[in-house]
Amino acid sequence: MYMDKKIGLFQRYGSILFFPITIIYLESIFKIVVFKELFNIGIVYMILFSIPAGILLYLVSNLFSSRVNRTISIVLTVFLTFIFIVQIVYFHIFKTFLAIYSINGTGQVLQFWQEVLSAVKSKAAVILLLLVPLLLIISGKRVLFVKKVSIKTKAWLAFTMVCIQITATILVFASGTGELSTGFIYSKAVIPDLSMNRFGMLTTSRLDVKHLVFRVNSPRTEEKEEITAIADNTEILNKPQPEKTVETQDLQKPEINNDDNIMNIDFDKLIASESDPNIVSMHRYFKSVKPTKKNNYTGMFKDKNLIMITAEGFSPYAVNKDLTPTLYKMYQEGFRFTNFYTPMWGVSTSDGEYVACNSLIPKSGIWSFYISGKNYMPFCMGNQLKKLGYGTRAYHDHSYTYYHRDVSHPNMGYDFKAVGNGLNIKKSWPESDLEMIQKTADEYMGKTPFHTYYMTVSGHLMYTFNGNAMSAKNRELVKNLPYSSGVKAYLACNIEFDRAMGELIALLEQSGIADDTLIAISPDHYPYGLTNKEISELAGHQIETNFELYKGIFILWSKGIKSEEISKPCASMDILPTISNLMGVEYDSRLLMGRDIFSDAPPLVVFSNWSWLTDKARYNSKNGKFLLAEGETNESVNKQYRTEISKRVNDMFTYSEKILENNYYKKVIR
Repeated sequence: MYMDKKIGLFQRYGSILFFPITIIYLESIFKIVVFKELFNIGIVYMILFSIPAGILLYLVSNLFSSRVNRTISIVLTVFLTFIFIVQIVYFHIFKTFLAIYSINGTGQVLQFWQEVLSAVKSKAAVILLLLVPLLLIISGKRVLFVKKVSIKTKAWLAFTMVCIQITATILVFASGTGELSTGFIYSKAVIPDLSMNRFGMLTTSRLDVKHLVFRVNSPRTEEKEEITAIADNTEILNKPQPEKTVETQDLQKPEINNDDNIMNIDFDKLIASESDPNIVSMHRYFKSVKPTKKNNYTGMFKDKNLIMITAEGFSPYAVNKDLTPTLYKMYQEGFRFTNFYTPMWGVSTSDGEYVACNSLIPKSGIWSFYISGKNYMPFCMGNQLKKLGYGTRAYHDHSYTYYHRDVSHPNMGYDFKAVGNGLNIKKSWPESDLEMIQKTADEYMGKTPFHTYYMTVSGHLMYTFNGNAMSAKNRELVKNLPYSSGVKAYLACNIEFDRAMGELIALLEQSGIADDTLIAISPDHYPYGLTNKEISELAGHQIETNFELYKGIFILWSKGIKSEEISKPCASMDILPTISNLMGVEYDSRLLMGRDIFSDAPPLVVFSNWSWLTDKARYNSKNGKFLLAEGETNESVNKQYRTEISKRVNDMFTYSEKILENNYYKKVIR
């Protein structure tokens, strides 16, 4: 009788508790697997937001007869389980989260079915744990979802749901202030890395939908008075930075010109004639931004040919005197940026390309490069040099439609060819960068001046000898290295990229234009196909995961230039303004988020989770820690500095998004 009474209680309350407990259970596993932690302040918010979500699902599953309700409950549980499995598998592969918008592109992701299967196998134990609630609901017919509850009970549940949701929201906004307060992340910013940890996956997905459907403005964009770019107009940040070089040699630079790198844009006239307050605020902001100045590197490669390369999964660890001699030679002979970073963004390769090609921060939750394909993008090197009479071409040795490059790349001013629309190379996975160079170089070598852009693929994951054709091709060259199999495979596939660069330079030399051509190489992202343990193996020490993990490489090389080491912090966002200045083209430095590395502008590297670093300090948004650079003191780097840099970072995210959303360049450059 006691057991019957106990079962009766569970029949009454078990079905009500099932969904809240299930969501909390799934969120807890997700938090442990992804963030390697559970018991932080985020678990409180996660539980509070999970309970109303669970009650809502229960109410949805209690609208009809018991049989229908049971079916609905099973379907909802399948859906919940599925989305958690998808996010964990996706994160395992790409080290970022699947945004709602990106669901449209999951068909492209499934091209990497081998990687998906490998991830599922790797996370099999976790997936089994995620399936527990589903197994319970299928096998628990006697105790779950037996009867419909009364209207009165439903009303009380709805009231409870609303009260808990309101309580959770109040606690979020009362949780304090600071650069990245919990309330700011919940209501204004889109920072999945922080939001997932603080609120959970379901709440972050809800916020993602909200930001996707409703344009949520950052607080700093809602000002109605004249906007001042605080971070660009302070004595601290505008103090000219001495160039930090270890080895500086005569580069035959043009005569120094210290004029501002700006265009003739009459912001006052634009403000007076604009009726949209949102655009007016943008005009005021960009008018107030301090431009970078021309310098003794301006026009150093004016009228020269330019080859820009975004190298898939490239990193400093792939540059080796014996394994990749061409890349090693280019790095040693050219400009050596020893403090260069390649931050990871939400749409991995596509966002990495977008940042390097446009000097803008991609908008979280969408495919920014694809969206930009309908906008006027005058500062891309393709568009800048095309109007000067250059032949401008772009190539990619994989599918031409992947990430919608057939939309974004022609819009940058390029005649674009890839596999499927004119580039005919041997079918493999991944394809050969060397073969791409061999098949395309003749199209532009004899037609100077030219600008060519390459997006490579040989360095793509998986880093195995049975799942990567380029790794298998070069396996013999790495078999005796003292590394694990994954690391060897990574180095082996980058040997193919090195051979491609060797072929490219040889063809330039045969054409007699190697000393008239500037080559710029940077990664799209760090090699996330390697585990942190494997990257640490390459680094020779335990890698730090908020900053050091994203330490990248930027090669600027032309035959005959003398080497120079630049040690100030810089990142992929700085590539476009730096090359624009070197090529001596007209551009407006106020309208780009990056800075000409060779200018005296203060360095600032920004990461997707709103962490940042300068030559004076760094801020880790994950733990809120602010650390001074070596040699700096609290007197030279005070609280005002931290606040101003954080405001500048806020502005960079905000106005990058607004430029994309409003096709802003078309409004100011006519």
